[in-house]
Amino acid sequence: MSTATIFQIQLVSGYIVWALCFGAYALPWLRSMERAEAFRVMATLHSFRFFGLAFLVSGLVGPDLPAGFATFAGYGDLATGVLAVLALLTFRLRPLFWSLVVAFNLVGAGDLIVDYYHAIEAGLPAQAGELGATYAIPILYVPLLMITHLVAFYWLLRCQPHTLARKHESAGMPAARGA
Repeated sequence: MSTATIFQIQLVSGYIVWALCFGAYALPWLRSMERAEAFRVMATLHSFRFFGLAFLVSGLVGPDLPAGFATFAGYGDLATGVLAVLALLTFRLRPLFWSLVVAFNLVGAGDLIVDYYHAIEAGLPAQAGELGATYAIPILYVPLLMITHLVAFYWLLRCQPHTLARKHESAGMPAARGA
């Protein structure tokens, strides 16, 4: 079996397993929280994206890892991580928090999409061994990151639960919880 085939099987498997895990465990847990708390959890996960700078560490990755992929992936992850940390730091300043939630999700999802484009353009699946110790990032970590971005966009674009909660409270009904 070729390196490209193994890499692609593992990547698709990563998405399948994380989708099952997220749907069974994380999604019900996040839905049980207030909306802002759920986004705070997702920001915490994305705050670790500074780890993407590992793509730029010689010796950790192979010398023939496409520079166009490595540079954009590393700095895109760093930018997303910084925005996620800023969201966490501004949690009590809700307008700023929500702006940073939108920002880290836009930058983060955009980064992953462009990284996929660069990886395909550079033929990275066929030379996946050049990822070296960072091989686990696109296989194990990126699928979870993309899934959380998709959930975040869905929740950001649908009817706001806090608006419904205010309507219920003004009508004398208990506020609905969840995201």
